[in-house]
Amino acid sequence: MPTEVHAVNVVPLHAPRLVGDLMASEPFVVHADAGLAEAATLMDRHGISGLPVIDAAGVLVGVVSESDLLRARATESLWANRDHLRIRNLMTSPALTITPGEPLTQAARRMERHHVSRLVVVADDDPARPIGILAAADLIRAMASEAEPDDEPVADPSPAAGEPAPVDGAAEGD
Repeated sequence: MPTEVHAVNVVPLHAPRLVGDLMASEPFVVHADAGLAEAATLMDRHGISGLPVIDAAGVLVGVVSESDLLRARATESLWANRDHLRIRNLMTSPALTITPGEPLTQAARRMERHHVSRLVVVADDDPARPIGILAAADLIRAMASEAEPDDEPVADPSPAAGEPAPVDGAAEGD
């Protein structure tokens, strides 16, 4: 069953190098036999855009995303049968996975190659047990935290049209 309390991913002070440094642990999951409303509620309540899908034994069987739910809403025949649809009818299977010890560069390449915005992190000793999620947003947040202060955008040093240029480095009012 999904855990109800999760911490927001916080990027560690050291530059993360491995998936395990950055992943959100203890991911929310949805059962393959759950209805669309259950997945939508979990995503909405927790501000997430996808969920690992597990079967009755807790084995990872796929991933369901906002896009999958939107497709159901936008497809007349699917929406007409929404009360009978189960997550297993919409999910992407198999789930794209990665282990905590793999480098972040590998995760980024896998996401880009498969055009996905998340990978399910699975246990090293059990590739069918989801232990975390690595989202593209986590990678972007880590990239931003690695930026040096010198990498910050700076204002154009040239004066704006109609403004006098400072003389000898002195600004107005000095």
